Amino acid sequence: MSGIGTGYDLSASTYSPDGRIFQVEYAHKAVDNSGTAIGIRAKDGVVLAVEKLVQSKLLVPGSNKRLMTADRHIGVATAGLLPDARHLVNRAREEAQNYRDFYRAPIPGKMIADRLGGYVQAYTLYSSMRPFGVSTILGTVDRSGPALYMIEPSGVYYGYHGCAVGKGKQVAKTEIEKLKLTQLTCREAVKEAARIIYVVHDDVKDKEFELEISWVCEESKGRHEFVPKDLVAEAERLAKASLEDEMDED
Repeated sequence: MSGIGTGYDLSASTYSPDGRIFQVEYAHKAVDNSGTAIGIRAKDGVVLAVEKLVQSKLLVPGSNKRLMTADRHIGVATAGLLPDARHLVNRAREEAQNYRDFYRAPIPGKMIADRLGGYVQAYTLYSSMRPFGVSTILGTVDRSGPALYMIEPSGVYYGYHGCAVGKGKQVAKTEIEKLKLTQLTCREAVKEAARIIYVVHDDVKDKEFELEISWVCEESKGRHEFVPKDLVAEAERLAKASLEDEMDED
């Protein structure tokens, strides 16, 4: 990057002469170094999947989850610094609870994405703070149907049919674009999500990983829940078989 070491990257409140905020770009780099997280908006719900890299064989399986629940109907997938992700999820829970207390109704997906995006953006304004080194994918089903949003470290957020963040995001986006998302059921999306995570995982550079998949759909009665273990096991089996078939063809 041009400008590194010239003093423009010492504070999030300082622009470089070409209009860049290096601290925010560094936060994006922290996200790009993380395991891949994807979100797929199917016709009957939303599926979230994460490639959780296992840093040590001594870790208890299932610990340090990167899929979390913000409200009963809202799931969050994160890529980047895990402590930052936990802080943001706690903030999302507070926003959801405040909305529920005031309006006596669950918070809409766009509303919580907007509030969380504004909170993240505030951390890019002051030299006494640093930007969050995490991108969050919000999946929900509200009155208007399934919704999927992604909030970047800059605070900007967009609505998506399918999205990906992390080190394998480019390959994952390419694979998601091949899917007919408007015709896909959540059960089919679970299998596709598992396949995509296995495709983007680099066995040479990366360590072992755990596949985490959750959904918010009709089958889960509109609640954010982890996908049943038997369905995840089947999805992983199909994903591995698909990879072996591709290797045989090569």
